Amino acid sequence: MKKYLNISMIYAIAAMAGGVFYREFTKYNGYTGVTALGKVHTHLFMLGMLVFLVVALYGTHMDLEKIKTFRGFLWVYNIGLPLTSIMLLVRGVTQVLGMNLSSAADASISGIAGIGHILTGIGIILLLLSFKKAAAE
Repeated sequence: MKKYLNISMIYAIAAMAGGVFYREFTKYNGYTGVTALGKVHTHLFMLGMLVFLVVALYGTHMDLEKIKTFRGFLWVYNIGLPLTSIMLLVRGVTQVLGMNLSSAADASISGIAGIGHILTGIGIILLLLSFKKAAAE
């Protein structure tokens, strides 16, 4: 359980840092529009901190570590969510700075963010399968 609470805390700290960066970076650059930077904060809080708080609660009643799909969840999810968040950060910085990206650079950012979203989605499915398997035991 302590491991999942630590992961949750890491995501919470990253979420707060993302929120502060969003506020200060847009204020410094005089940007008032909607940007992907605003989504970094909520992605990390909801999909990072909150998910691992739920995992910690389940972990107190079930031995999740011995379930193969749960171990897969830990790897896939903890690669997918940071990748998604980093690409949201990259997209947001380019929006705030008004950078003209080539179509290849624009597609690369979108593609890598898409891969992060796919991995996060697969991680959620693995987590739900793990909960189902643990409840059956």
